[in-house]
Amino acid sequence: MVDQVFERTILKNLQAWKNTMYRKPLVLRGARQVGKTTVVRQFGQSFDTFVYLNLELPADQRLFSGTLSPEATLQRIFLEKRSQRHGQTLLFIDEIQQSPAAVAMLRYFHEQFPDLYIISAGSLLEIMMDTHKISFPVGRVEYRYLFPLSFDEFLSALDETEALGLVATVPVPPWALNRLFELFHLFALIGGMPEVVRRYRETPDVTTLVPVFQGLLTAYTDDVSKYARNSTEVTVIRHVMESAAYEAGKRIAFEHFGNSGYKSREVGNALRTLERAMLCYLRYPSTALLPPLIPDLKRRPRLQMVDTGLLNYAAGLQSQYFGVQDLNALYKGILTEHIVAQELMATNSMSLKKPDFWVRELKQSHAEVDFILPWKAALVPVEVKSGKTGTLRSLHSFIDNSGCNTAVRLYSGEPGWQSSRTPAGNPYRLLNLPYFLASRIPEYLELDGASET
Repeated sequence: MVDQVFERTILKNLQAWKNTMYRKPLVLRGARQVGKTTVVRQFGQSFDTFVYLNLELPADQRLFSGTLSPEATLQRIFLEKRSQRHGQTLLFIDEIQQSPAAVAMLRYFHEQFPDLYIISAGSLLEIMMDTHKISFPVGRVEYRYLFPLSFDEFLSALDETEALGLVATVPVPPWALNRLFELFHLFALIGGMPEVVRRYRETPDVTTLVPVFQGLLTAYTDDVSKYARNSTEVTVIRHVMESAAYEAGKRIAFEHFGNSGYKSREVGNALRTLERAMLCYLRYPSTALLPPLIPDLKRRPRLQMVDTGLLNYAAGLQSQYFGVQDLNALYKGILTEHIVAQELMATNSMSLKKPDFWVRELKQSHAEVDFILPWKAALVPVEVKSGKTGTLRSLHSFIDNSGCNTAVRLYSGEPGWQSSRTPAGNPYRLLNLPYFLASRIPEYLELDGASET
């Protein structure tokens, strides 16, 4: 049933991988419960033969035990699974981090059976690799990344076909804005975890989602705590996990994180463990005015949770959504920035690219732009903000210092271009976009500005 509900956009990427002659074994990465297994099972339907292994099961893990050759190992797999290679064959090795031998075998499968399609996946992949000193064959595999549902996938899952078509229309018609904002606010409220969205589709009542959210948070905390090196690390990881929802979207300091007495090193180790589990992300700022954007690891990062719906539940913010007309009115605008960052990450399955933001921190002045996007040979500043354009102080600071002539404001209004100037007199073109179109900024930047006001 879940397979029928969610048409994930990564399937197009997987199809492109299938069709290329330069294909390597693929490693699909993502947090637990974002839908990795479901996606590959769905993709497997396009093959003549599909074989599934789950290495958390002892019987499947034993298939890679001993000293069998790659050819014998493959024969053993097909024998045990009562299958045979016929036509295009996909071998899916799930939870591969449970077997160093299976990881090592990927290289030999690829070299000796180039016509065999291989996908592997795993939860807590990097943590297990560090713990057991496992490494994927360098240059012999390629990676894809899966995140919670994007807004487009959310609309598809809820059968909002008309709305999905309107979001993809450039420019979006003004008469559709109210309904699209309502749907995006619902998306920001419950988030994009597949099990949450599936439950809401079956019973559109937010109160029924409580046990799902709680189950996810408990499972995440228990999973990651298993790989702490000692009881002190377990305590710190649990504290950081429980406090993350209250600090998400903000720039954080490691020292005394979450009003604790923990030192910077303890909290830093815990946060990096959670980041390797892809449960949260540390988005470091850049001070660059021109490409390339290089994060400054000496400055305080923003904390991003894996899913805004989980953030809302854990921080007790769900009730604030009802009747809201502008997300920027909630939680000092932090929730809008958080869901925008989640959207920007979800659009790229090829790499784990965390959205950049820009800071200028001097004794006499301070400026901070919510997002910086590479665009052609320049950097485009993006602010998530309501109100008049004259309040875009940090955006103006970036323009004055960089010389760029294009900027974007994500807000709760209509799309359109606008000619403007900074207080210092530098001209620029401002693209105003509804914040539910964050993932489509490049498409709108391509517009010729015929609607400029």
